[in-house]
Amino acid sequence: MKFLKYLFRISVGLFALIGVLAVCAYCYLECSEKYYISIEENKVVTPKADFIDLLKQSPFKADTVQYHFAVVQDSVRAQEISDFFNLDSLYRPDASTWEKALAISKFVATSIPHIDSGILPEHNNAIDLWKFTKEEGSGFNSRSHAILNYELMQAAGLTARFVMCMAQNDGDFYVVNDGDLHVVNEVWLPELNKWAFIDSDMDGHYCTDQNGTPLNLLEMREKYAAGEQMVMYPGFKDATTKHDYYYRYMAKNTYCFSSWETLHYFQEDRADKVCDPGRYIYIVPEGFTPFDRSDNVVTTTDAARFWMAPN
Repeated sequence: MKFLKYLFRISVGLFALIGVLAVCAYCYLECSEKYYISIEENKVVTPKADFIDLLKQSPFKADTVQYHFAVVQDSVRAQEISDFFNLDSLYRPDASTWEKALAISKFVATSIPHIDSGILPEHNNAIDLWKFTKEEGSGFNSRSHAILNYELMQAAGLTARFVMCMAQNDGDFYVVNDGDLHVVNEVWLPELNKWAFIDSDMDGHYCTDQNGTPLNLLEMREKYAAGEQMVMYPGFKDATTKHDYYYRYMAKNTYCFSSWETLHYFQEDRADKVCDPGRYIYIVPEGFTPFDRSDNVVTTTDAARFWMAPN
């Protein structure tokens, strides 16, 4: 009998503790999630208000700066990459451009974890990045993810690029309001005549409008600023957890963008410089100066040209 009373008291205590924890969790969510709701399909997702206000106050504007994006194909290198990764096994022969991009990006996202360390692979190209992560048992940062993903999509015959996504800073790389940035991919969809955002890092993400049409980074930025609905797909629609953090993170990092004007294989390979990287294009709000002021940098405020069809 004493044992039953003792067990009853323990049970009451546990229920009380669970109740207290539930109240604490509710209070925490009420405070910390004031501006957000969970990222699920067909739900409005509202990121933190100050990020949105910043985007509203910093639109892109047309200018006369001349540049045009191009992607250079190398059939020999494309075949090497395709054979090494057995790319044809990742998607159906009749798969659309978007289906191929999703399959390749999911392969990269599920094969290589995000590790934001200061140690970078010596060779920054698809095959050597893969060898690095398998030999070292390590992942790598978003830039290396995006370079690997770009080269795989390029080898599969898709036109893609990797784009640096940045928060607002004061124009000085060493003195910034927020020096954090993220690198993702965009793939050109000839079926829709537009670029589409896709991220193979941080477990993988893409974003669509309410009709399921893939969005590019500009469209995401505009929807953030306008408070319009969009759908985020964490884990390429297969995530078991909600990634509210990522949606807010990208709201912060859609202030300005940059990408190479002309892209090749080995674009940023520090060990094997087999190509001239060419010019680097920054698109920024009017009056904003990016931290990179080197001779090969072109700064523009014109969104239409940055997201126009590539060569």
